[in-house]
Amino acid sequence: MEITEKAPAKINLGLDILGKRDDGYHELDMIMASVDLADRITVREIADKDVIRLQSNSSFVPLNKKNHAYKAAVLLKRTFHITTGVDIYIDKKTPISAGLAGGSSDAAATLRALNKLWQLKLTLPELAKLGEQIGSDVPYCVYGETARVTGRGEHVRPIENHKKFWVILVKPEFGVSTPDIFRRVNLAQIKHPDVDALEHAVVNSNFDVLLENLGNALEAVTTEKYPFISKIKQRLLDSGADGVLMSGSGPTVFALCQQEKKAQRICDSIKGFCDEVYLVRML
Repeated sequence: MEITEKAPAKINLGLDILGKRDDGYHELDMIMASVDLADRITVREIADKDVIRLQSNSSFVPLNKKNHAYKAAVLLKRTFHITTGVDIYIDKKTPISAGLAGGSSDAAATLRALNKLWQLKLTLPELAKLGEQIGSDVPYCVYGETARVTGRGEHVRPIENHKKFWVILVKPEFGVSTPDIFRRVNLAQIKHPDVDALEHAVVNSNFDVLLENLGNALEAVTTEKYPFISKIKQRLLDSGADGVLMSGSGPTVFALCQQEKKAQRICDSIKGFCDEVYLVRML
């Protein structure tokens, strides 16, 4: 038996940092949305061996215990005493270390796929709870829809999103370490986006108000270390993008557009500036 699950990339329409938690993580308040750039996770049972085997089409994917998909398989096997083995194939499309939750989404898709393969009959909230043990973005990625996300990422409240905007993703050639960026956060200096106003704009499909309230408290932190991100933003704005923001801890920058032709034109204009450019839609 073989099961395949999509693992969509995510963007942060809003990301605020409210403070430092006792457990060392930061308290966050975010609006997250998934886009139709996605990895595909395929799992297949190995009946005669109690092993986890990883394969991928990408040489950049770690095929060892550091991989989030591997961690997801280990977690389910230990929790539910699964003694059969599994082959996991990662068809990688999402850039790595990009602020798009590629690894976390792979883990979430692995949880969903193995839930079906091993007939565990777990609900999405139950899978999301397990996902907390793997990474902060995994609970959101289990759901994979527009949501208000709080805590360190463990509290996910899906919200209505009736507009499928066009999204241009621009990933520079370097990656970013999320832990390193959070270590650089100075809570006294960050700018706080209005996440309430942003949620209201999403629910009411008010594109203009959404653009006014796009904001990422980590953007200035990451841009200070990687100034090229600001150049990408300016290039997208000069090309006519309706709104531009860095996603997560970076370095990927996304631009929003309502019209496909405009989005395609912007996408074409930025391709000579960065190699990794994707024209996608919000799910």
